[in-house]
Amino acid sequence: MINVTTLAQEQVRLYFEDKDIVPIRIFLNSAGCGGPSLAMALDEKKETDAVFTFDDVEYIMDKNLLKKAGPVEVDFAGTGFQLESSLEPPAGCTGCGGGTCCS
Repeated sequence: MINVTTLAQEQVRLYFEDKDIVPIRIFLNSAGCGGPSLAMALDEKKETDAVFTFDDVEYIMDKNLLKKAGPVEVDFAGTGFQLESSLEPPAGCTGCGGGTCCS
């Protein structure tokens, strides 16, 4: 299941205020020093996606990833969106090699 907080949905509605509404994909982003994390981007639906609709905005996520990560909560805090899930964080720093950039 995907849940979108009221504050996050308000920010999404502001973004689409002068644009056509398209689905928002939640996906596993493998870039970054801290290892893989969930991210969002505009995308098209696929047959393998689970779809959740909030205020006419569709949030899509690969069904297999949703099984591993779910439930997922989309929130907005300060300057950006935050995605919370039950995905296990990687052990140690995987991107910088030194281990100090994640502390």
